[in-house]
Amino acid sequence: MNDLLPWINSDLDELAGRVRKSLVMVTVGRRGSGSGVVYSDDGLVVTNAHVVSNKRHRREAGDLKVTLPGGQIMAAKVLAEDDGLDVALLKLGSTNGSLPEVDLPKLQAIQMGDSKALRAGQWVMAMGHPGGVPGVAAAGIVIGAGPDLPEAQGDGRDWIAVDLALRPGHSGGPLVDHQGRLIGISTIMAGLEVGMAVPAHVIGNFVEKVLAGETEAS
Repeated sequence: MNDLLPWINSDLDELAGRVRKSLVMVTVGRRGSGSGVVYSDDGLVVTNAHVVSNKRHRREAGDLKVTLPGGQIMAAKVLAEDDGLDVALLKLGSTNGSLPEVDLPKLQAIQMGDSKALRAGQWVMAMGHPGGVPGVAAAGIVIGAGPDLPEAQGDGRDWIAVDLALRPGHSGGPLVDHQGRLIGISTIMAGLEVGMAVPAHVIGNFVEKVLAGETEAS
């Protein structure tokens, strides 16, 4: 046991370090920040729609900024957002009226996992920027996944329910499996120690539709 615990701690620290290379902070004006994750190395970032929504908060040109893992702050624009799914797709390096358009630095896209294969009891880690503190990790287990979870209140959408506490600033951040693969993005708390995430397959379908021109920016 004395040898096992240091090994586990070292392994988890290495895993969190790898995920942080794809974790970004998303800021909209002065109303706080959320998280996002690099979806592709050509500058696509996924986050929650409520993090960047221009429906509840008026989003002016120049409001949207993304802080990369290395600390560089970049302009970004919303390519599309779906409030029903609570997913948004951002493009880095696009002029937003405040920051100039610049060449993208080297980005590390997160590896995609299989959210459809999730089962209750599997270990997961959520990462984000609660309270503006960068790269905070929270770990727990999967309570359930799919459209029929009690915490989903019968909305018919696919969800992942996890036994961990998500704090403001975790929204839009990656939920990963034991190999650091993206299985969802953290979204809301549905009860005491019950966090909810949008599954990776829902995110992937959304991104595919946006890139195919089937979903327009809202």
